[in-house]
Amino acid sequence: MSRIGKKAIPVPSGVKVELSGLTLKISSGSSTLVHTINPIVKVDYDSSTNEINVMRDTSERFARAMHGTTRALIANMIQGVTQGYEKGMRLYGTGYGVKQEGADLLLSVGTAKPARVPVPQGVVVDIKTPNARGNDVPAEIFIKGADKQSVGQFAAVLRRVRPPEPYNGKGVRYADEVIKKKMGKAFASGGV
Repeated sequence: MSRIGKKAIPVPSGVKVELSGLTLKISSGSSTLVHTINPIVKVDYDSSTNEINVMRDTSERFARAMHGTTRALIANMIQGVTQGYEKGMRLYGTGYGVKQEGADLLLSVGTAKPARVPVPQGVVVDIKTPNARGNDVPAEIFIKGADKQSVGQFAAVLRRVRPPEPYNGKGVRYADEVIKKKMGKAFASGGV
């Protein structure tokens, strides 16, 4: 039995759980998340104890894998609608910056034209510092949303626009990411 999968998921007050067939809908306030459950596992919502349980009938390898995965996904949904998820991003480099234009995010990362990245539905972008000042003061943005996968995927898309380079560290990186810098070429002193 999966150690994670067999744990019951407590549902906090104010969170509404709807289970119909293989579709699980969790909502709280204005946030609503929907997940289609794999038929190899069973999900049961007990309204008297306010808990969600994930079970499986077989001991196949895939069923064991989906047991813990399904439980983790449902727990992430509950955390997403109650607290939400946030990912910080930093842009390092002279002249680098970010601004929001309608439903798109424009990243100035040392190219001729700014990179235009569409912001997905359900994701909110908060720009704290729009422009970087050299390699010391980065431009900062925060990505927020109820769906953990959408927030992480959008952060990965932004990082892919200009990954940090290893010599000066310029580029788009996660707020908690540490870049191990390489040494440049060392020229020997002396005459020719």
